[in-house]
Amino acid sequence: MDNLYTWIKALHIIFMVTWFAGLFYLPRLYVYHAMPENQSSFELFKVMERRLFIMMTIGAALTLVFGTTLLVLGNWILFKMGWFHAKLLFLVLLFAYHYACYRLMLTFRADANERTHRWYRYFNEAPSLLLILIVILAVVKPF
Repeated sequence: MDNLYTWIKALHIIFMVTWFAGLFYLPRLYVYHAMPENQSSFELFKVMERRLFIMMTIGAALTLVFGTTLLVLGNWILFKMGWFHAKLLFLVLLFAYHYACYRLMLTFRADANERTHRWYRYFNEAPSLLLILIVILAVVKPF
């Protein structure tokens, strides 16, 4: 059972990295897509954003599947720990960010973006902060 748990944990981490790669890069594409001087590339950005969003969503779904599997395999005690509750809260925020990326992608697809590239530069920072908090909680378990 320990060997299975270790494999599931490895898969959970692999797909979390996949998910975060998308969360880091998709908003960066939005920065470039929001710059008027890049108008000649807007159709290419739409294709890139859609494909990246699909891969990002697969990473998110498999992160959730393998994380839930870890809980089912015997980690129910985590629900008694404060750090785990905080981690779950940040995960909810991360899924909300993921959904916000989806909504923004639809806005760009409809050629209806009204935000500046500067706004997207700030928007792009959120997953970095959430990653730092989630990893610290999962590794350090501060409370």
